[in-house]
Amino acid sequence: MPPDFESLVNTHSAAIFAYLWRMLRDTADAEDCLQDTFLRAYRAYGRLDGHSSPQAWLYRIATNTARTRLKQRTREAVRTAALDPDRVAAGPGPAEQVDRRMLLETVAQAVEALPHQQRAALIMRKYQDLSYGMIASALECSEAAARANVYQAVKKIREVVRDG
Repeated sequence: MPPDFESLVNTHSAAIFAYLWRMLRDTADAEDCLQDTFLRAYRAYGRLDGHSSPQAWLYRIATNTARTRLKQRTREAVRTAALDPDRVAAGPGPAEQVDRRMLLETVAQAVEALPHQQRAALIMRKYQDLSYGMIASALECSEAAARANVYQAVKKIREVVRDG
């Protein structure tokens, strides 16, 4: 039997929001998609069978809402999130800080440029710390495909950083 819906929301909303924010890089869009995710989940809750992973099910819904939101945006409207100056200030001097900031901006742009499936798999694995089985379930693919998507995403980011 799946958990009651309220406990499902309470348990997973923070992680789903963090995932959506990383996918969309915009707080307002992430909040809207979080509400849409749980609205869709509520409407389909009766179809959640007791043997499914509720967490993977929510990530699948969140992934679909993020994909829809990203399609709605125009290329010109895509924004990168401002970097946290406290995290960038790790370098001993201004030159090192500038280099680090530029590297972080390059990585953020490379992540945004990834194909949707690779981006979703990378964020679920590296930021949400989900297993490949959970990622496979959320993205409706095999575990091998989930691993391949993460691998390809990391490979592309490394190429961008190396060439940039």
